[in-house]
Amino acid sequence: MDRIDRAILRELQRDGRLSNQDLAQRVGLTPSPCLRRVRQLEQDGVIEGYRAVINPEAVGRGFEVLVSIEVKRDREAVEAFEAALQSIPDVVEAYRLFGSPGCLLRIAVADLQAYERLWIERLTTLSGVTEVNSQIIMKRVKEPRGLPVD
Repeated sequence: MDRIDRAILRELQRDGRLSNQDLAQRVGLTPSPCLRRVRQLEQDGVIEGYRAVINPEAVGRGFEVLVSIEVKRDREAVEAFEAALQSIPDVVEAYRLFGSPGCLLRIAVADLQAYERLWIERLTTLSGVTEVNSQIIMKRVKEPRGLPVD
């Protein structure tokens, strides 16, 4: 990957809807080689996809919570827990961690009452869960905007 590929990645992370013409102009290429490079980055798995960034408030999910969860430390319990998470749409991100806590979730719901229902009805009932701790997000200080590619 050279400096032009990295420039392409930077520009597409800023605006994934750029036309090939605009992208080529921004990175100093003509459209045809620019498109070839983008397609190669996609084929190589460097670019995994394109997404719209949605305002959580606009879709009724402005109440976000970081949840640390402890799960029994055996393979079967961890696999069952991770599989169960896939069916909970309110869990928008999930990470298995080394050490404690064993898992960190980011949850987006409408309000405190919706989170309480989720906590009582789903999170605490998941197989293998031994502890659930919640931290309500007060304010996003830095939005995810892509990875540094320098």
